[in-house]
Amino acid sequence: MTEKTMEHLILIILSMLVAFGPRFIPLRIFSTRDIPRWFNEWMKYVPVSLFTALVVKDVFIDTSAGYVFTGIHNMAKIIASLIVIVVAYRSRSMGLSVVLGLVAVTLLAMVFTV
Repeated sequence: MTEKTMEHLILIILSMLVAFGPRFIPLRIFSTRDIPRWFNEWMKYVPVSLFTALVVKDVFIDTSAGYVFTGIHNMAKIIASLIVIVVAYRSRSMGLSVVLGLVAVTLLAMVFTV
């Protein structure tokens, strides 16, 4: 092995450890403890909150020109988001919501600017 290959291998192993640590340590700690009911109830809202934050940022903030509020200039994304909200609320299916959201953005991008 060359020195460059060895450096890459060490970098990959260290990256694996850094990515594995935050997943393994809480699992190891909390697998032997009883988690309070209120904590489990609270944790149900974390995925929805994170997903909402990511979507709202993508729809209403333009990062190509700095962090600028776009308002209603992303009409295709706004309409597609509303469609996804309705579909997700009625079907409770993440897969169906994602697929219909992608189709809606694709079709609406032909009419509105993205």
